[in-house]
Amino acid sequence: MSNPERKTLQAGSFGAAAAVYERARPTYPDEAIDWLLPPAARHVIDLGAGTGKLTRGLAARGLGVTAVEPSDGMREQLASVLPGVTVLAGQAEQIPVAAGTADAVLVAQAWHWVDPPRAVPEVARVLAPGGRLGLVWNIRDSRVDWVARLSEIIHGPDYEDYSDVASLAPTVGPPFGPLSRRDVEWSTLTTADDLVDLLSSRSYVITMTPQERAERLGQVRELLATHPGIGGATEFRLPYVARCYRVDLPA
Repeated sequence: MSNPERKTLQAGSFGAAAAVYERARPTYPDEAIDWLLPPAARHVIDLGAGTGKLTRGLAARGLGVTAVEPSDGMREQLASVLPGVTVLAGQAEQIPVAAGTADAVLVAQAWHWVDPPRAVPEVARVLAPGGRLGLVWNIRDSRVDWVARLSEIIHGPDYEDYSDVASLAPTVGPPFGPLSRRDVEWSTLTTADDLVDLLSSRSYVITMTPQERAERLGQVRELLATHPGIGGATEFRLPYVARCYRVDLPA
């Protein structure tokens, strides 16, 4: 399978694992959300909202939030956990929101799935003058030895991690100017079972064959039970770097 074919397959895979995604995926650190948001924001679009991992942080700040998500399964999960939030079917290339009505469009863990030449003008359309585009990715911190080994097991030697690559140099372009970047180091408390669930929600694991998935996740369990950095602990912290980017539309 070619890389473009693999990417298309993975991009459409999340609906089948929406419940696991909701249960296992982390949220985003407050420091990252505060940096991404413009100071006077009132209406924010969470684009590619998934099950609402970023949405809940926006709603908790009292903002008017419109969550836009293409997957039926993900929208159902989001609506069940955040019943007060407007949830719409849509995607970055066709946002079902009136022009000039959003103070910010935030995209968490999803910009690597979009087609920037189509998505960028559409984001600019829904933003008010001076509005902000913000991008964020939670990336496991592979500077930690056991985390690096975890990625080696799951990815294999030839895998291209679209989120990791895109989060190093995301493509945006006109009418937006250069992106500003900030990295936020943080961690979340987890268990071996929770981490296996988390990995099961990743597109590259969802699209494995059942046999390959079982083998890889078995290797992960062995790593967690034996690596000296964890030592079979019941609970441990999974380190992340939230890679954040922001850019404002000209006023």
